[in-house]
Amino acid sequence: MTNNTDIRPFRIDIPQAELDDLRDRLTRARWPRQLHGAGWERGVPVDHLKDLADYWANGFDWRAQEKALNEFPQFMTTIDGQDLHFLHVRSPEPDALPLILSHGWPGSFADFLDVIGPLTDPRAHGGDPADAFHVVIPSLPGFGFSNPVREPGWGNLFRVAAAFAELMTRLGYERFAAQGGDVGGGVTMLLPMVAPGRVVATHINGPSPYPFGPPIELDGLSGADRDRAERFNAFREDGLGYLHLQSTRPQTLGYSLNDSPIGQLAWIVEKFKEWTDPAAALPEDAVDRDRLLTEVSLYWFTGSGASSAGVLYEGMRAYREMAASSSHNDDDQSGDQAGAEQAGWPSVPVPPQGIAVFAADMTIRALADPANTVGHWSEFDRGGHFPALETPDLLVGDLRAFFRIAR
Repeated sequence: MTNNTDIRPFRIDIPQAELDDLRDRLTRARWPRQLHGAGWERGVPVDHLKDLADYWANGFDWRAQEKALNEFPQFMTTIDGQDLHFLHVRSPEPDALPLILSHGWPGSFADFLDVIGPLTDPRAHGGDPADAFHVVIPSLPGFGFSNPVREPGWGNLFRVAAAFAELMTRLGYERFAAQGGDVGGGVTMLLPMVAPGRVVATHINGPSPYPFGPPIELDGLSGADRDRAERFNAFREDGLGYLHLQSTRPQTLGYSLNDSPIGQLAWIVEKFKEWTDPAAALPEDAVDRDRLLTEVSLYWFTGSGASSAGVLYEGMRAYREMAASSSHNDDDQSGDQAGAEQAGWPSVPVPPQGIAVFAADMTIRALADPANTVGHWSEFDRGGHFPALETPDLLVGDLRAFFRIAR
């Protein structure tokens, strides 16, 4: 790696001219016509997005959200030629376990704001101080303030995992735990391979079958597993449009996301509607409206709509190649391990793994853990793709319970 090992303090300070430009663009939006009777099945309804855009322009207080974000210690460092933004919150408990939290798409480091306090200072939040963590939350390259991405290749999650391992080294953490979901889940599962012997345990939420793979056979499935399989099969047919675009023509899509805040808002709000708790009628029923708009604003102000699409394009190409390669293996090695060997990383022992499945997830244990090797498997009847935003209490409880084995 080519590195500048300096760690530099960072504060968010969006220029007022950018806030004024955003409001101007929102108030001058050119809206499509709403078809009579059309609902969410065609995408975000015009009336709903108009209301949300009006609030973003005239009610949402970015400066208040910026102040809240800046209450957490933030830093920048350069790893492998890429500027990396991260939060680092140390626990007051001297024996706290270092924990790196990795977000996914369309999320950001702000996903985890509500879990930082309970994880770092359980004593102050009604928990056991023995469950304390020192928390590190990087922004994925191409997301948030880990921008701009200066060269191709950051969709390779092995490279991202290696950068995150280097970050933990710079912070003085030789031994650490890891958690993530979505893209962050992929990074989390690769960390033990790029940092052998250092990752004491990994925890991921909502792992799903390969999205471009075959439908799940329903024979033999019942109850919650059958419901998840049916939802996955429907998702393959009706929910993959965003991923097809981002994984094939990210640059073309990027013009719209980078130039239109309405386009960026709709692109993210649709996913929050489809991937949050099924009991929520609207995205704002699952995630507070101000928190949702904070996420969208971070994408807008940093140009992450276009850059994250480019990163996902590279990641999905690598994912397809790895899946194709592992499907031809004669042995039992996992796709992750096959990909690690192709990337030149050594085969290493797998540390203890934990998995949490929330109400909106499409995770089936017989498929995700066919050998029944995951020692900690939790299923919840609330929450979805963004558990740190939707159900922080459930996520914190599960992390405390699981990582006790690694202390």
